[in-house]
Amino acid sequence: MSSDQLGVLLYAVLLLATGIERLAELVISTRNARWAFARGGVEFGREHFPWMVALHTGLLVACFVEVVVADRPFLPWLGWAALAATLASQALRYWCINALGRQWNTRVIVVPGAGLVTGGPYRFLRHPNYVVVVLEGIALPLVHTAWITAIGFTVLNAILLMRYRIPVEERALALVAEPARSSG
Repeated sequence: MSSDQLGVLLYAVLLLATGIERLAELVISTRNARWAFARGGVEFGREHFPWMVALHTGLLVACFVEVVVADRPFLPWLGWAALAATLASQALRYWCINALGRQWNTRVIVVPGAGLVTGGPYRFLRHPNYVVVVLEGIALPLVHTAWITAIGFTVLNAILLMRYRIPVEERALALVAEPARSSG
């Protein structure tokens, strides 16, 4: 096996691990959704969720396809920096999940009286998880020079989802009454 083939194999392992991590997030999200609905939670923006899942799944597939079809090289100066950014995005993602606790979800669900979380990264940013999505959407493809995927995902994410998702979330958050302090 050549070093190029090994690099593609290792990148495929990274993408597979990312996919498995996404499935674990969906398990957490489903558990938290059940908890929220049992407490009178109301979902907002349900119609955009399948598009979000498709876009994020497409990111992983497109990363691999571009690397293989376009024979993208691993450039150490870019790849290692992009991997560090990818790992940093995961750390920030789990800081968000931890700060939100049972209120964290991949869907927009508001639990009456649960309060607005202002701890963890939410002390600094209103929507830190979207910083994660943007950072990962650029960095993960660039680990193996899949620059078309990085640009394509970023544009589609901005146009199709964030332009819609953040306003939906803002409307939902406006319904949250009292801020609740979160540890984190």
